[in-house]
Amino acid sequence: MTDPSEYRTVWKTKPVLRALYTRWYEKIAAARHGGRSLEIGGGSGNFKEFSDNVVSSDILYTDWLDVTCDAQRLPFADGSFDDIVMFDVLHHVQRPPLFFAEAARVLRPGGRIVMMEPGVTWISGLFFKMFHEEPVDMRADPYIAGAVDPDKDPYDANQAIPTLLFQGRARRARFEAAFPELRVADVEQLGCIAYPLSGGFRPWSAIPAGAVGAITALEDILGFVLKPLMAFRLFVVLEKRA
Repeated sequence: MTDPSEYRTVWKTKPVLRALYTRWYEKIAAARHGGRSLEIGGGSGNFKEFSDNVVSSDILYTDWLDVTCDAQRLPFADGSFDDIVMFDVLHHVQRPPLFFAEAARVLRPGGRIVMMEPGVTWISGLFFKMFHEEPVDMRADPYIAGAVDPDKDPYDANQAIPTLLFQGRARRARFEAAFPELRVADVEQLGCIAYPLSGGFRPWSAIPAGAVGAITALEDILGFVLKPLMAFRLFVVLEKRA
């Protein structure tokens, strides 16, 4: 699925998806510094349902978004935003160092980058490799610099990128050394059971919408056991140093 309108249709017609993702969008909204937010990769146009004062953007044009732009070359002045929010975007970015440099530039001091991304654990990594069309390459170097290839499909991805950048103390330390303007404020593993059973943006689901609350509560109770082994999601909060 590469057409933003297809994602938008699934969002509007799949209750279990909205039940699960609403929790995550609310978590993203609550983690912001507060003020004017830039949504990057907002193709299905969902975040404005959870917050006002949002400029919603995507690399592909849709008539319900505010700006069409590349996250690696943001068309905004320095210090334009209090926060940047992203949902399933970073693992599509061709050159993450270019994005983080741009994000730090357009954020005000104290501003935050709040993102929800794929997380690779033993079970989720196996699941992704067997059943998901997007690759998982744990040998990739997320710090490769250089020019962006304009002919590369913007939907090309490596689901391992967020894990390679933020999962584990050594990786977080390397990130902060590479981008001293940005501090890793929070990293949390999520989505152990309800997410894979929901089917995500696919048309099927193995659970009803009404079961999402009980299943996620169970995930929280057993999180210390489940999350390191089978989390499918990585929630990351970065903060621009004053």
